[in-house]
Amino acid sequence: MKKVLLEMEDQKNSYEQKAKESLQKVLEEKMSAEQQLQSTQRSLALAEQKCEEWKRQYEALKEDWRTLGTQHRELESQLHVLQSKLQGADSRDSQMNQALRLLESEHQELQARIECLQEDRDLCSSDTQHLQEAVWPMAPDADGAGCYSGGSDAGQ
Repeated sequence: MKKVLLEMEDQKNSYEQKAKESLQKVLEEKMSAEQQLQSTQRSLALAEQKCEEWKRQYEALKEDWRTLGTQHRELESQLHVLQSKLQGADSRDSQMNQALRLLESEHQELQARIECLQEDRDLCSSDTQHLQEAVWPMAPDADGAGCYSGGSDAGQ
């Protein structure tokens, strides 16, 4: 009976040893699982932070996009206004150039007429001088004294 008790005691010790080893293994697995859980939780928290940051960036980019769209539309509108003004200025420039050419032409015509009239005046002045010399052979000088003009020219 002692032998059976000893065998039973050995079996009990063996079972206890196996139970301790199993418990130790379970504890190690539990600690490893807890470490993995903590690591996963940290990764999840980082991922959530990044997600929130990306959401903020996305919203900021969406707002920037809306602002840029508004600015683009405003600039297009201003461009159309400026193009319209430029077309008006081009039209006025064309009209002004046409008016300038007309004025230059009129100026040339008037200049030619002035030259013609000056020639006529000079001719008339010369004719008047000849007539005066022919009619009054003796013309007074600037000092009031009379002098004879060349009589030979009077017949001309």
